[in-house]
Amino acid sequence: MLARHHDPIAAIATAPGRGAVGIVRVSGHGLAPFVQALLGRALRPREAHYLPFPDAQDQPIDRGLALFFPAPHSYTGEDVLELQAHGGPVVLQLLLARCLEAAQGATGAAGATAGVLPRLRLAAPGEFTERAFLNGKIDLAQAEAIADLIDASTAAAARSAGRSLSGAFSEEIHGLRDALVHLRMLVEATLDFPEEEIDFLRKADARGQLSKLQQTLATVMQRAQQGALLREGIKAVIAGQPNAGKSSLLNALAGAELAIVTPIAGTTRDKVQQTIQIEGVPLHVIDTAGLRDSSDEVEKIGIARAWDEIAGADAVLFLHDLTRQNQSGYVAADAAIAQALAERLPPGVPVIDVWNKTDAAPGVQPGSAPSHGAVRLSARTGAGLDTLRRLLLEAAGWQPAAEGLYIARARHTEALRAVDAHLMEAAAQLQSSGPALDLLAEELRLAQNALGAITGEFGADDLLGVIFSSFCIGK
Repeated sequence: MLARHHDPIAAIATAPGRGAVGIVRVSGHGLAPFVQALLGRALRPREAHYLPFPDAQDQPIDRGLALFFPAPHSYTGEDVLELQAHGGPVVLQLLLARCLEAAQGATGAAGATAGVLPRLRLAAPGEFTERAFLNGKIDLAQAEAIADLIDASTAAAARSAGRSLSGAFSEEIHGLRDALVHLRMLVEATLDFPEEEIDFLRKADARGQLSKLQQTLATVMQRAQQGALLREGIKAVIAGQPNAGKSSLLNALAGAELAIVTPIAGTTRDKVQQTIQIEGVPLHVIDTAGLRDSSDEVEKIGIARAWDEIAGADAVLFLHDLTRQNQSGYVAADAAIAQALAERLPPGVPVIDVWNKTDAAPGVQPGSAPSHGAVRLSARTGAGLDTLRRLLLEAAGWQPAAEGLYIARARHTEALRAVDAHLMEAAAQLQSSGPALDLLAEELRLAQNALGAITGEFGADDLLGVIFSSFCIGK
């Protein structure tokens, strides 16, 4: 732990603005003298006390509940004091200032300078949860699940984040780690005792153990990818020529009039974004400017931004106007856009051809056979929207959520892919006629390190800083 982790910290632990209740939280070692100085009395552990919160002149700032959680039975693993007051921002700021002031007159823990509590300072973003991790109350995956639970945009994401917080994802990782440690033990034993006649790896069926480990890993990876979809969602960009119905499609998917719709080509000049959900998966739909050659400087900027959004899409909805399929110029322009999409999109990004305006052109057939799926619909009437939603989920790799799905982050799936790559190298060594045991041992060690990075057993300080800096103040 760094030196700053030994400082007592304080912060407002509820969201900014007005509310019925607001909380000021303090965490640190040896807070009992501070509690006495702040409130004028000791508090019984883990019991709510209704009392006044006095200022330096012993005049009440507010009346509310005070709770004291002695270490290690607290959220952070340190002594924790919570003051629950009325949720006005001025009241909470006064209470926070009073905590900082009272710390200077409290008798510190053993060894501290008489009459002064070790420096109480304002908490950094995520520092309470960071201390819970550093003090062994939760692992890193559970700490991230707290932020994911707060940020959840759908009910399914919230439930999955709750399961991760309870340790469901961590248990899967620990199971993989234990099997990997056992396999490493066999390899290390063979390296340490090469003169023994017993072939440890063959007798213990190391190949079978590694194969089973890879199968379990594949299951965890699939569930983690589903969990990452629940957290991150799908970014779907609507692209196509002007007046194909892109804004109408956004409005239809969102169920609200978000984008301006007119018969005038080039109405949409900048992106319009809305997040909806499909089967609990967040769908970030982005309407963009129509793609065409234009001499209008403002429209050209909008088209450039459209291509920027397309480049970062998880899926592209390429919108075609069925009512103009007999116009050679329109069809040629669609073909040019299709060619540009093929050249600019990263490999693997699906393009869904959406043939719009079936209500106005019911007998017109699509002009091409798409490779990633297609749907005929009417943005005006809503016919075909359910099919489009299903295609989007399939394109993103979503499968109907099974019970027990846990939330996951991109870094988790990247770490699992690294584990998979190291295990594949290890399997190649085992299957060779003369395996290099030192290389095999190294691949297994690297696989264990990648697993440990998920739960925080192995992790650089800069990684921890990035993770906890994304938390809100007071958490």
